[in-house]
Amino acid sequence: MSIKPIGIFDSGIGGTSIFKEIKALLPYEHTIYLADSKNAPYGPKDKAQILELCKKNTELLLNKGCKLIVVACNTATTNAIKTLREAYDVPFIGIEPAIKPASLQSKTKSVGILATKGTLSSELFYKTTDLFSNGINVIEQTGDGIVPLIETGKTNSEEMKTLLGVYLKPMIASDIDHIVLGCTHYPYLIPLLKDMLPKHVKIIDSGLAVAKQTKNILEQNNLLNTEVLDATNLFYTNGNVAILDAILEHNFNVSYLNF
Repeated sequence: MSIKPIGIFDSGIGGTSIFKEIKALLPYEHTIYLADSKNAPYGPKDKAQILELCKKNTELLLNKGCKLIVVACNTATTNAIKTLREAYDVPFIGIEPAIKPASLQSKTKSVGILATKGTLSSELFYKTTDLFSNGINVIEQTGDGIVPLIETGKTNSEEMKTLLGVYLKPMIASDIDHIVLGCTHYPYLIPLLKDMLPKHVKIIDSGLAVAKQTKNILEQNNLLNTEVLDATNLFYTNGNVAILDAILEHNFNVSYLNF
């Protein structure tokens, strides 16, 4: 048993979608969340830059005593998690686009993937897609511009709707019946996507699967916190505190940290 916190980091506020799933499943676990909004998005950066940022975030969380780290960013996972696991002696949980369930469940044999450039161009994404997409028409779309809009509080803006309209058009034309959200920021688009996509299209994200895997790894390593106490949840951002506070629905205290 360990009362040490779970560490979570993302290239900004998107990983809060993962945090919410983890807290729903593991309410007694203490957490520390880092929103690296100053460097968002990670998607357009090269692998060396992404790795440097991930190491910085990891070391900050380890210095704060974290027992496990959730890399709540698809781009960071696909580009850096192998190196992180080799370099640091704590368990890491990564985020991968849920290509497997979409491919297995598709009846039209056509699925869309909306993700960042850094995720779509990574070796891990290529291997996963190659493994599970046999016989499936996969329409990949880079979500350029989406993360900056979410990071500046413009999730429901007309600009966002216009951008999504362009990105969804080829997917709809290809008769997709599943769309995979390949970035932890994107679950905040689900209300918009439901309005813009045909009703039969199923939207898939990785949040619940990540929470379940976090619980499994904690159990395997005897790290679950079994004390029924009020959990402490700390949030740090090097960006706009108000935007992180708003997306957390003002239920938690958010602090600015220059990292």
